[in-house]
Amino acid sequence: MQKRHLGRSDLLVSALGLGCMGMSANQGPPKDRAEMIALIRTAVERGMIFFDTAESYGPFTNEELVGEALAPVRNQVVIATKFGWDLDPAAARIHRGLNSRPEQIKRVADASLRRLRSDIIDLFYQHRVDPNVPIEDVAGAVRDLVTAGKVRHFGLSEASATTIRRAHAVHPVTAVQSEYSLWWREPEVEVLPTLEELGIGFVPFSPLGKGFLTGAIDETTTFERGDFRAVVPRFSSEARRANRVLVDAIGAVAVRKRATPAQIALAWLLAQKPWLVPIPGTSRLNRLEENISATDVVLSPVDLRNISDVVSEIAVQGARYPEWMQQTVGR
Repeated sequence: MQKRHLGRSDLLVSALGLGCMGMSANQGPPKDRAEMIALIRTAVERGMIFFDTAESYGPFTNEELVGEALAPVRNQVVIATKFGWDLDPAAARIHRGLNSRPEQIKRVADASLRRLRSDIIDLFYQHRVDPNVPIEDVAGAVRDLVTAGKVRHFGLSEASATTIRRAHAVHPVTAVQSEYSLWWREPEVEVLPTLEELGIGFVPFSPLGKGFLTGAIDETTTFERGDFRAVVPRFSSEARRANRVLVDAIGAVAVRKRATPAQIALAWLLAQKPWLVPIPGTSRLNRLEENISATDVVLSPVDLRNISDVVSEIAVQGARYPEWMQQTVGR
């Protein structure tokens, strides 16, 4: 698989990364551990070297899974994890809101290193911007971790252009992770131009619209218990019925290109910027292979223009987060 630099940094990653969250959390019951370890190792064999996790996934169990899976090849891969939630280890859940105080960031780093079986975190994101802690203090804390040799690169997730600039002025931001796909293009307005100006990489999560853009989900789909999508307005049965027009439009392109809708959605993203690296998540080998093959799909300038024109005319229905979570993004 081809590799890309995140922005103007020296952090070189595979053109596609693997989002590991759904293996442990938010998409139904946790998946079989041995099978997920095998899947992650297969991804490495297929050329993926960029893996995304977080202490809050599980919580804690996803970092442990990723750490075990990648321990034999640790020096060949890039692991990104995140801080920023106030987690209760005893209750094993998030319940106290955000917490990006400097002392908390440093505690999280040490705990994540143990779970990841590593002596350094390649990319350490603030998971959500904490309105109670100046972003300058957050950047300063990560800078201290870089100086101490515990972290290589600093990242932000779902941050506004203003916050990105403030953080970058204290310590270089290597990458920003936010949702971006053919059904959520808001980053194009302010975030992407800011990243291009500052030389910061972009890591779109949910590049397949949390699975919707694959065409495998419709208004009759029933989500398993523990699947986050069951409470997302955009995944109500009414919204799914209305949003099917978007999948149909992508599917029409897929037929012409002899590809799948998922591959078209990923190929479109990869064509947007050379410093953009999507991280589709999956717990299935066939989907992993499908996603990897998207890097072989070539979309011409005419294809890209036609896709953007068609999609721009479609009004996607439903908010992408429940109200409580919507308040934590774009700060």
